[in-house]
Amino acid sequence: MTSVHTSARGEADRVAARPAWPGGPGGPPEPPERPIAWSMLSRALSVPLVLGLVCFLPAVIAAQPGPGVRDTAYWLQLVLTCYAGARLATMILSTRRRLLQGVFWMFVYIAMGVAPFAQVVIGQTPTPMVGPRQDLVTAIAMILVGCAAYDLGALLASRRPLRRRTPSARGPGGGPARAHPVRLRLLVLLAFAASAFYVLKLGGPAVFFSSRQEINETVAASGVVTEGSNVGSAFIKGFGQVPALLALLFYTRRLATSRRARRTPSTVLVWVALAALNLVVNNPVSNARYWFLTVLMAFVFTAFPSSAAFYRTVLTTGVVGALVVFPYADKFRYEEGGERPVQSASVFDPLVTKDYDQMVMFANTISWVDTRGHTYGRQLTGSALFFVPRAVWSGKPEDTGVRVGQWMGLRMTNLSAPLWTEFWVDLGPAGMVGGFALIGYAAARTDRRYALAVTRAGPGPGSVLAIAAPLIAGYTFILLRGPLLQAVGKLAIAALCLVLITTFREQRAARRR
Repeated sequence: MTSVHTSARGEADRVAARPAWPGGPGGPPEPPERPIAWSMLSRALSVPLVLGLVCFLPAVIAAQPGPGVRDTAYWLQLVLTCYAGARLATMILSTRRRLLQGVFWMFVYIAMGVAPFAQVVIGQTPTPMVGPRQDLVTAIAMILVGCAAYDLGALLASRRPLRRRTPSARGPGGGPARAHPVRLRLLVLLAFAASAFYVLKLGGPAVFFSSRQEINETVAASGVVTEGSNVGSAFIKGFGQVPALLALLFYTRRLATSRRARRTPSTVLVWVALAALNLVVNNPVSNARYWFLTVLMAFVFTAFPSSAAFYRTVLTTGVVGALVVFPYADKFRYEEGGERPVQSASVFDPLVTKDYDQMVMFANTISWVDTRGHTYGRQLTGSALFFVPRAVWSGKPEDTGVRVGQWMGLRMTNLSAPLWTEFWVDLGPAGMVGGFALIGYAAARTDRRYALAVTRAGPGPGSVLAIAAPLIAGYTFILLRGPLLQAVGKLAIAALCLVLITTFREQRAARRR
């Protein structure tokens, strides 16, 4: 009997001595593995999913009639599409949610893979290509190189264990980032005040349910836009929309993760008021589709933080939505009678005639750089200093897409400038590879931290990362599409709000669960 007890104690000691953190002491615990039922289901779905993304859809596009030439660009584009499809399938079937990486590969698969492949096959592009065909070949090859660099960065991040971040008796800075309860209430007040000013400045709530065209005209007539500068309008729109969204996300997470919050009438009433506020300032009628997509994804991943089914459903249905729904989602962009007519003989026609100009714009940017040279950080500096008005900085760079469009001689210069383009213009191929390696590394690290933040062992309802990661994931579409000068404004406002409400103290977190 004594030997049995001794053996049991020895086993218990060995279990207790095992490192509770990946990579040994100092790293946080990994999220629990998926249930056996889902493992069996995912294995059953893996074959049709991989075949559909990697083989079936590219084959259907390749079979479309069109005068496209089967040259080097065609085969490189096919390789890129299959590569991105395989990586997207990996993200969907992963044992753990990889939120930022999944959204990245969904964008690449649609905007840099399927859509440009359809354009090559059909022989038509949304924006004319002014340079030689070789520039398109270079663009596709560099997209592939950038994706490989992103994967390399993510691989390096997965090899490095996460450091443990827990409260320490030595000071208040060791715990995970949480929203300070008092500052969060101040954020709610800021959201209502800033959004009310935004609504009143534009003439009332009715304007927000008309069209984007009327919104833009009202902003232009409000006097906040000066000639050659949109800083004033960007700040009004940013502060009118972003704090309201962040406040809604924090209260949504509180209701989703805290039974006590769901039983508190004041918390529920604040959430209802914030939801109504966001229906006005962040509705899909008067806002850009990419911004509403950000709002929708951030809300879904916040409301269902630990649902693997929602994560996989969003990535899977996102492909179908991007192909079928997204090109037609600008119905309310123009006034009635003024919207662009939609004419489609094939489900792939919208990929050729609308929205997806990222690949051809990269090719045009390569042609532009060949004639003008690299800008060596000037464009990225202009994006980082977006808040400086042109009246103060007379030589402030314009959007990369605008500059390339003007060089092309186009009247409509509201063109995309994908992130690959921004790196290429300023830093060349070496800078682009390094930039995407860093982005892949940061995305993988953030995904691992986020997976911990949404578990029960995470930092609770006030977790800042549990809000920031879904918001960044949704905003990834805007950042990847570009131009950066247009994209960084709202992201900077969101970062400012998060910094102001963040604390690393415990703040009696257990009492708020």
